[in-house]
Amino acid sequence: MRADDGLVVVEQFLNTLDERSFNRHGSAHRAADELTSVEGLAAWLEAHDLLSPGESVDRGDLDRARSLRTALRAALTDDHALAASLADFALRLEPTGSGRLRLVASSGTAGLDAVVETVATSVADGGWKRLKLCAADDCRWAFHDTSRSGGGRWCSMEVCGNRHKTRAYRLRRSGGRSEAPDGVVVG
Repeated sequence: MRADDGLVVVEQFLNTLDERSFNRHGSAHRAADELTSVEGLAAWLEAHDLLSPGESVDRGDLDRARSLRTALRAALTDDHALAASLADFALRLEPTGSGRLRLVASSGTAGLDAVVETVATSVADGGWKRLKLCAADDCRWAFHDTSRSGGGRWCSMEVCGNRHKTRAYRLRRSGGRSEAPDGVVVG
């Protein structure tokens, strides 16, 4: 698996927790969590080819998956959290048979090992810094920043970026006063 392909899976793993709570086109987005049960974890791992046929997961695997996801999401905004997120996932070097070495995680949950290995490799090659959480407080969707400068802040410029710019424009136009949702002027 190429590092970029792996980061797509890591991004999707992080987005198994959907915290988006904004309204768009008059509809409220509903927050969701795909990892609320052992069956949900198994389904996600199977859908991403991270669970071998006949392999199963248990409650401990679910707890490790949720803990890893929480720690990695925190690591996207706090570099110190990254070390804590990997503390329960031992990494070692293993020969590949072609005279090369690769990082191997050993958490006891094969699908999680693949996620941890990809994170560790992407940290080493600099790709991790391109994985971010949307800067919108009512979004926090994980995304891969493909901007040339690496300074992207929004998962979608059309949605979150536009909402931010519209709010900033309205604030400037109102002379620094902002309107609360119920129409009460603050400021």
